[in-house]
Amino acid sequence: MIKKIRRRTPINSEDEGLAALPPLIRRVLLNRRVTDLVAVDYSLSNLQPPGAMGGLDAAVELLFEALTTQKRVCILGDFDADGATSTALAVRCLRAFGFQSVSYIVPNRFEYGYGLTTEIVEVIATLSPDLLITVDNGIASLEGVVAAQRHGMKVLVTDHHLPGATLPVAEAIVNPNQPGCNFGSKNLAGVGVIFYVMNAFRAYLRKLNWFVDHQLVEPRMADYLDLVALGTVADVVPLDQNNRILVDQGLRRIRAGHCAHGIRALFEVGGRALPRLSATDLGFVAGPRLNAAGRLDDMSLGIRCLLADTYNEARQVAVELDSLNRERRAIEGSMQVEAIKYLDELLLHNKPWPLGICLYKDDWHQGVIGILASRIKDKLHRPTIIFASSGDGTLKGSGRSIAGIHLRDVLDRIATGSPGLLTKFGGHAMAAGLSLDESKLEVFKVAFQTVVGELLDGKAPEAELLTDGGLEDDWFTLDSARELESFGPWGQLFPEPCFDGAFRIISQRIVGEKHLKLQVTPAEYSGVALAAIAFNVDLDVWPNNDIQQATLVYKLSVNEYRGEQTLQLMVDYLEPAV
Repeated sequence: MIKKIRRRTPINSEDEGLAALPPLIRRVLLNRRVTDLVAVDYSLSNLQPPGAMGGLDAAVELLFEALTTQKRVCILGDFDADGATSTALAVRCLRAFGFQSVSYIVPNRFEYGYGLTTEIVEVIATLSPDLLITVDNGIASLEGVVAAQRHGMKVLVTDHHLPGATLPVAEAIVNPNQPGCNFGSKNLAGVGVIFYVMNAFRAYLRKLNWFVDHQLVEPRMADYLDLVALGTVADVVPLDQNNRILVDQGLRRIRAGHCAHGIRALFEVGGRALPRLSATDLGFVAGPRLNAAGRLDDMSLGIRCLLADTYNEARQVAVELDSLNRERRAIEGSMQVEAIKYLDELLLHNKPWPLGICLYKDDWHQGVIGILASRIKDKLHRPTIIFASSGDGTLKGSGRSIAGIHLRDVLDRIATGSPGLLTKFGGHAMAAGLSLDESKLEVFKVAFQTVVGELLDGKAPEAELLTDGGLEDDWFTLDSARELESFGPWGQLFPEPCFDGAFRIISQRIVGEKHLKLQVTPAEYSGVALAAIAFNVDLDVWPNNDIQQATLVYKLSVNEYRGEQTLQLMVDYLEPAV
């Protein structure tokens, strides 16, 4: 798909600190609406204070009562990387604070589905906990909370997902997105929320001299930021300043080797050296391997990796996770081929792609539909929902969206307009999940395409690439790449700097299965050739020695090989020049 390239428009700023920066860095920051250097000061002292977070006092009171009477505690997690890191952080903290009985459960997505369902409550009840803490879930679990309370549990809900019209009647709820919460960042991941809860509880215990009186080593909350950074990036939440601080500080600790054995092991099996890690590596190396457990097997395997007390134990589990991730990629690849074949057949029969894509095949793997939805969304630039069978007459759907289409709001409109159509749903603007009876799939497809069509005014959305403009010749340097890297972490809503321009192609060849290795030079530049690489190119187009010039959208990156660092262009998009 040919994409429209549009250059970001920088804002104005009179900040002296910004004015003193190199022109390239200043342009990139102004393009991201950064008006002063405070916004890129990632000191822990700049974190949003916890005082404005609703529900914290009640949560601390609940935790303290459980600690002083040594109640049994159970953590209910979620089966993705955010849920795994949230669970590991909660378990580690509670044990460090002095709890003697801390267990955890993560619902198997194939048996129990997401969150605190009444079915998973029955499993939790076999552990006889007095206090149940949800992490990265629970805000929509109205019936589940009641069921837990009937079993004699008190419930602390910690979550970051958008709440519905009614909140669960839990003993305490901590969620920056709940009504009345004035916390300054609404973009915390689940692991960020439980970090704030545990930080507030640690502060409360410190005031009471708890650690000294009970001869406990007072834990440093900063030591858990490796988990916070991984869960935050892997969950693709917006990197506002608060989240950038959490990620930056966590990355610093991981690079220095001050991290959980499991995180170190995940990067080792992924072939990444800790000192050179970036936020991208959290999302594309550690995150997928951790997620593979929840997608194909049981996320308790991923949590075991993060909780491992020795490196050897963590390494053994990380190898299992790496194997699961390879299997996941093979399954996803097969599903993607089938989905693309179906979509291509629509065009062959002169049927346009729907504005909202809904696809289902009865043998598609339930654990991989979210990734497939993301791939199809990226390829077609349309909101996409992929369904898989649960084996009991119901379908599970996972959706991904594009800018301007709030996916959870779309599902809410459908549920309001057609009561009973959806069994349940939830999520965010860009990602959501749902369940429905298989017999209602066609009705849902029509409803989804209708709502999306109304929001798009009946017009197919145009895929657009936003860039930071072109680069002058003397900016194609290793120093420029290092400077840009140093102002990260980059990620969702604080995108990594990318640029565009016309280039002459000196050489081109395929490496690996379908990666295009290039030597290029800017069209008007007579200097040395620049190394470039484009991943997963269309082999029907590339390589082609008849194409001697192309438009590239690219990032400046530091390529390290055998201890030597060189500049490399990471090509996000290339289009042959007409």
